[in-house]
Amino acid sequence: MPSPLLSIVIPAHNEALRLPGTLEKIAAFTARQSYPIEVLVVENGSQDNTAELARSFQAAMPYLQVLHEAQAGKGLAVRRGMLEASGEYRFICDADLSMPIEEVNRFIPPALPDMDVAIASREAPGAVRYDEPPFRHLTGRVFNAVVRAMALPGLQDTQCGFKCFRAEVAQEVFQQQTLNGWAFDVEVLYIARRWGYRVVEIPIHWYYNAHSQVHVFKDTWRMLHELVTIRRNAAQGKYDRQV
Repeated sequence: MPSPLLSIVIPAHNEALRLPGTLEKIAAFTARQSYPIEVLVVENGSQDNTAELARSFQAAMPYLQVLHEAQAGKGLAVRRGMLEASGEYRFICDADLSMPIEEVNRFIPPALPDMDVAIASREAPGAVRYDEPPFRHLTGRVFNAVVRAMALPGLQDTQCGFKCFRAEVAQEVFQQQTLNGWAFDVEVLYIARRWGYRVVEIPIHWYYNAHSQVHVFKDTWRMLHELVTIRRNAAQGKYDRQV
């Protein structure tokens, strides 16, 4: 089997309801592509049968790996998947597939040559949001304003769950990642920029999922605390590149 051009990494915590439909769509997408793909589902800390359901797809999807982490935490699951992936490009994909999987081709060559990091954006010109409640949009914009002020000026949407990293960049920045919670992606993007890698936003079509696992108030406060941790880590030199 040739080395994959693309690795699709799916963090999956209690995703028994959404994951089967997502894997069916990814399997159909993979069958239409001319390049090799691998899919890694990283089940972590689930109380349902997420792992068993994922493994039930392996017979039909021989390129599917199912990894297990005992501890919950999206950042932990993503780090495990990104470091164990073998693709030349490594794509983080939320289990709800709120971005149509077909759009992944816009994140890799030839559509996007010479990329380091490409992140899906619901705010970049050309992006379209479907069915998102105004309050959820407002809270997201307030949090992004804080992210821009504290860590990532200029990036309009750091929290969309679809991001692509060139393999070399993924290996470097995810080894430096320290956060296991929801703000892990702010941290890895901060590290990537600090080390001189270019981060670009790709406008997407995004569909709101009413069963999102993000809890607006509780998780926003946690993410704000993690932003402070990122600033403290940076001041202490934890993100400095070793020479």
